[in-house]
Amino acid sequence: MNERWGSSEAHPWGEQEKSAPAAENPELVMDTPGGRYRAIFDDETPVSALGPLVFFAQFLRASGQFEALCADAPMEYRSPNAPAARDVIGTLLLGILAGHWRYAHLTALRFDEVAAGLLGLSRIVSEDSVRRGIKRVDQIGGRAWLQRHLQSSYEGFLSNLWVLDIDTTVKPLYGRQQGATLGYNPHKPGRPSHVYHTYWVASLRLCLDVEVRPGREHSAGYGLDGLWAQLERLPRENWPHLIRGDCHYGYEGCLVAAEQRQIGYLFKVRRTPRARALIDELEHLYELRWHDVGQGWEGTQAELSLSGWSRRRRVVVVRRRLREARGPRAERRQARQALPLLTAAGVEVATCERLDYEYQVLVTNLPHGVETLVPLYRERGDAENPFDELKNQWGWGGFTTRAFTGCQHTARLIALAYNWWSLYARLIDPGQHHEALTSRPRLLGGVARQTEHAGQRRLSVRLLHAQAPELKRRIIRVVAFLQELIATAEQLDPLTRWQRIIRRILLENYPANAPDGRTLCAPAS
Repeated sequence: MNERWGSSEAHPWGEQEKSAPAAENPELVMDTPGGRYRAIFDDETPVSALGPLVFFAQFLRASGQFEALCADAPMEYRSPNAPAARDVIGTLLLGILAGHWRYAHLTALRFDEVAAGLLGLSRIVSEDSVRRGIKRVDQIGGRAWLQRHLQSSYEGFLSNLWVLDIDTTVKPLYGRQQGATLGYNPHKPGRPSHVYHTYWVASLRLCLDVEVRPGREHSAGYGLDGLWAQLERLPRENWPHLIRGDCHYGYEGCLVAAEQRQIGYLFKVRRTPRARALIDELEHLYELRWHDVGQGWEGTQAELSLSGWSRRRRVVVVRRRLREARGPRAERRQARQALPLLTAAGVEVATCERLDYEYQVLVTNLPHGVETLVPLYRERGDAENPFDELKNQWGWGGFTTRAFTGCQHTARLIALAYNWWSLYARLIDPGQHHEALTSRPRLLGGVARQTEHAGQRRLSVRLLHAQAPELKRRIIRVVAFLQELIATAEQLDPLTRWQRIIRRILLENYPANAPDGRTLCAPAS
């Protein structure tokens, strides 16, 4: 018999047995700078590199969110050898929590029996099984399924005064994906992309929904249908105090739609010729009073009618001296201010652009004063941080499939996992939002070894973080709270338990009353 043929493996690499015969697992002797060590490969003891995951799994069990997500997953399999929908969803969730951003990375979790058991999985499936499972979810059914569970993750927070932030982000693509078209891509011009139109609960940093569009559909209008549909699914008493966005949303269609729904808005306006003419007019009104609105800015109010608007609207004009501004954008504006402005005849002219100020124009239908509106819009800068976090730390920049529908479903699953983790992190460490770059090492950085005796499973967990002593005290406090909720499961249904968890998060993180015109979703001082 050919020796090479006889020694070939009968199964592919992904399905081989976990343990090797004793003869193939000798004791290894190694000399290291720290001395001599002896080591063997142990494929039998259940261990996990995500040891503290057990505490997050308890959070999912008490909230009932993960059970509900798996219970009505629209994945239909006919083969008896097909994986369960729970295994597919749980494997992807574990990969997202571990910081993976490619389907191929899920192979690193393949034999983590401890993590699989914590989520009630029969096994961790392969990357191909996850891809095929997501592909089996149809577009309409998957959209309703994921939007329903996304709404369940944040709906309990909307009874308070809150602000809705809307914005878009670009995801560059490097293959032949469906919908990979050329569009606005400032960081990689000429690179095909997808565009994510996203809606947020401001400051709380919870994702309401995300609409994935082809790269050419980057303008704000392509995301407004999803925004209004999102609001229509909510009771009127849970609608936001206002919608906030940048200059892409300050156009007639968006403004009229908000006015028809009697909802407040606060958008930036492009510095069109009419907007610049208004600034010139205000600068020449020497009796006009400019109000101090903080951080070196001054503001005043006026009325403006742009060529694309159907009527005049209230605007707030703010200015700041360029020499007091900081950052690359301010430096570029300072350089432009130093250039002379010439007419066609070559004569230098003096307009408001020649003054030592930079300007912004905001349009709103809110009755609040300038001193309230400008700081309220300034807080919109926080909306850029979740984009950076989700793209670089949670997988929005990856998990790409050729089918466009699969990219949409995965984006919503990532947003759901992000919401769960953000609320869990606030429960453990209240006071402010912690990005995954810091919260994941703090709350997932550790190992666990599982033992079983007398029918009881025990986990020996070790936190591998410098703040482990303080984290242990906080985790013990939260575990006691969650276990008390689970112990009273006969009296409390999952929805009631979830409401109690939300109440605790609000109590520990947010003030009881919102100031006039401000969002309640701001960390308590």
